[in-house]
Amino acid sequence: MIENGFITPIQRMDSIGTLKRNENVEQSGNSLFSDIFNNAVKDVKDTQANLEQQQYLLATGQIDDAHTVPIAASEAQMAVDMLVQLRNKALESYNELMRISL
Repeated sequence: MIENGFITPIQRMDSIGTLKRNENVEQSGNSLFSDIFNNAVKDVKDTQANLEQQQYLLATGQIDDAHTVPIAASEAQMAVDMLVQLRNKALESYNELMRISL
């Protein structure tokens, strides 16, 4: 995201073990799992909104630095790629669990 004309660094995502020990996160597995996906979906929505805003500013001539549009596009693409990878890993894990015979 771009704040005050500067690019803010991408925040490091905590590991699941760190999130589980966090007091703000409920201890049930459902909420932790859904929180990770909800955050990923929120990131996709936020980066897409930022991209659309940057494209609007560029189209109306209100932007000083044209490089912010490709940067916003890259951020949006990376957020989508991360969400797709999370989905793929979740599906792989689910399929692996279904193959386990009891």
